[in-house]
Amino acid sequence: MAQVATDRLQAEFVGELVHPGDPYYDMLRRVYNGAVDRHPALIARCTGPDDVIAAVDHAREHGFEIAVHGGGHGVRGHATCDAGVMIDLRPMKAIEIDATRRRARVQAGVTWRELDAATQTEGLAVTGGRVSSTGVAGFTLGSGSGWLERKLGLAADNLLSADVVLADGSLVTASERQHPELFWGLRGGGGNFGVVTTFEFALHPVGPIVLGGMLLYPGSRARDVLPSFRDFMADAGEELGAGAALVTAPSAEFVPEPLRGRPALGIVVCYAGDLAEGERLLATLRDSAPPAADLVQPMPYTAVQQLIDPTLPAGMHNHWGGDFLAALPDEAIDAFCAAADTVPSPLTQILILPGGGQMARVAEDAMAIGQRHAPWNTHLLTVWSDPADSARNLAWLRALQAAIEPYTTGRAWLNFLGEQGEHRVRQAFGEQKYERMRAIKDRYDPGNLFHLNQNIRPNGSRPWAPVPA
Repeated sequence: MAQVATDRLQAEFVGELVHPGDPYYDMLRRVYNGAVDRHPALIARCTGPDDVIAAVDHAREHGFEIAVHGGGHGVRGHATCDAGVMIDLRPMKAIEIDATRRRARVQAGVTWRELDAATQTEGLAVTGGRVSSTGVAGFTLGSGSGWLERKLGLAADNLLSADVVLADGSLVTASERQHPELFWGLRGGGGNFGVVTTFEFALHPVGPIVLGGMLLYPGSRARDVLPSFRDFMADAGEELGAGAALVTAPSAEFVPEPLRGRPALGIVVCYAGDLAEGERLLATLRDSAPPAADLVQPMPYTAVQQLIDPTLPAGMHNHWGGDFLAALPDEAIDAFCAAADTVPSPLTQILILPGGGQMARVAEDAMAIGQRHAPWNTHLLTVWSDPADSARNLAWLRALQAAIEPYTTGRAWLNFLGEQGEHRVRQAFGEQKYERMRAIKDRYDPGNLFHLNQNIRPNGSRPWAPVPA
């Protein structure tokens, strides 16, 4: 990158510009997925919207790719790039809580651990990520699925407005009243339309103490317990957020010794209502499927939000899949359990998540995010440590996806998808929504400047290529 060009950027840039060879460059360029190893030509550490505008203008004018780094959790590694500009939002940490109006304004570098801590000081929350180091930005734009979704809806359902830097360097506010079509697309369309610098959320009373934790079973019982869980969730109130996780039990003190390092089923719960009522409700599940270890108890909501953090460490190799299920018949359960029996990595997790509640009450066409009435969702997190094992792990994931395909709807949320190509992005939304997002792209980013994402190409767009030097 020409020194004169970066000198001009530095003159109007408040934050720090980091180049290859600078201290911390190697640390800053990395993302959550350890399989991604890219080297930006420049890391622009933004302090606010003006810095983002300067970085976008610089990249556009000089023909550099743009990667936007909020939390860096996206499995495809779009938060970094080779030989382009990483717009690093991590220094943008401002959080403003209006407890009276139950509103939060949150800059794009905030993580869910940070936002949960801030909102819980007022006994408030909005649906956040199941791993607390996840960034608020990408999470909200790509799905917003968390333990509170049945009670409060998705994070995107609670988004009131967003400040967005567009491809031409302008800053706009998108809401139901301002740029409503852009606002529609932002909620589910990922980073396709611009760089969101600030999010405004509706907050709700939650906690600070909820009933949370895990019911743990040996993997050999999964085929019996999962039907009980399925039937239990059919009548459970929306205060209960839950998920079934087929995992390898960690070698931890809280795990019964016979289960350690062996296939296991964990039923993770977060009951955000009256604690006594939650205990009565969970007694039904405990009676029908007595656990080997009962780790559910009253605990801070912030603790529930960090429950699975240790099981999904940063820096591992990751490839994910996701599908909505039209139902969860015994045959689908058998397919999940058979895959869990042959999992090649102890870090891999199969998550089976119930739908319903508040997120199902939002109209299907209210925003880009859809599949409101799907009864089940799956998140297949294939995770391993040794790059030599990549082929074996990817083959396992493909086999599982093929086995459950007869039970899926074909739809998915962008955050749950790995590297599956443009056709899968189109399929994830369905033709009508996809074409509507292409029209939004035509208006707000006709040159596809923001293409390092689960990309929705504008009409007539060609694959991106750098401007000749």
